[in-house]
Amino acid sequence: MKPGPEHGGNVHAAARESGQRVGDLIDFSASINPLGPSAAAMRAVRAASSSIIHYPDPECVEIRKTLARRHRLSPEEFLIGNGSTELIHLLPRVLRIRRAVIVGPAFSEYAKAVTAHGGRAFPIHAMRSEGYRPPLDEALAALAPRRADAIFLCNPNSPTGQAVCREAIEALLRGVARRDLWVILDETFVEYCADRSVLASAHRCPRLVVLRSFTKFYALPGLRIGYLVAREPVIRRLKHELPSWSVNTLAQAGAIAALKDRHHARRSLAFIKGERHRFAKSLATIPEITVFPSAANFLLVELPPGRSGPEVTKILCRQGLLIRDCSMVPGLSRRTIRVAIRLPGQNDRLVRALRALIG
Repeated sequence: MKPGPEHGGNVHAAARESGQRVGDLIDFSASINPLGPSAAAMRAVRAASSSIIHYPDPECVEIRKTLARRHRLSPEEFLIGNGSTELIHLLPRVLRIRRAVIVGPAFSEYAKAVTAHGGRAFPIHAMRSEGYRPPLDEALAALAPRRADAIFLCNPNSPTGQAVCREAIEALLRGVARRDLWVILDETFVEYCADRSVLASAHRCPRLVVLRSFTKFYALPGLRIGYLVAREPVIRRLKHELPSWSVNTLAQAGAIAALKDRHHARRSLAFIKGERHRFAKSLATIPEITVFPSAANFLLVELPPGRSGPEVTKILCRQGLLIRDCSMVPGLSRRTIRVAIRLPGQNDRLVRALRALIG
């Protein structure tokens, strides 16, 4: 498989290029809940299949009501999209973001969305020497000299897994309040550390947009559904520019059922907390490997000197193990990879493969 800086999870390309079947691959490159979607979500998708003869609800009313009850906000403060990536690309165009400071290392789609609509992106990268702590103070200081009109932040960060506390985000919001700037806060992985979320503050901040996804925690990447939260006037502006019927019937049904299945959510959180610690500890026993702490369902790993992300990614792919090569991610080194937390036996297989390759 050709390693690339853009995204993980392309099991179809990996299967074609390695001559293996998709079902034979273990995908550590995409950080999806290893317990999979809830059984209730799967039942809802099957039940909704009889409705595909009709157009989906273009207003996504039921899922907005469900989200509003969950977060104690108004349904009018939610916008549903065909995955959060569609919404990311909507923001610079509609909100006229032309100069954005991006707290990195970061998801490549932020910069891509800004530049696609004639803007410029200015990354402010975390430092390895500081454990990739998100540099909020440095980013805030960079806003004025760069004449920025927006700041993008992912919390917890992808690909580093580092998270900042709610108080730090609220301090950032206060810092930009007088500057008439947009704060685009991506909380795609925040279900794994819900105490870090400021989603409930969205209705109080006129220029805060919070992004969420059903891809990672709810394990519904194939359905393509995400949402954002902002004040009602902002939602109206954005909604006007979305394509009609962009969220299909099955996605809406599955997402609603997933939100309501609190048992599966609690089980998933408990599993990740325990397995993340065990997996990180096992990886750290491999000589000269550095494993960085994470608040999400993946681990950032630095390979030993003399090894590179592309090399290790290619070798492991031939063994049916897909990892995320981060060597080309701005702000990270050529020796950096990211691995999703999967089931214990799968995680142990990856540890053995890395130990045989490196040790």
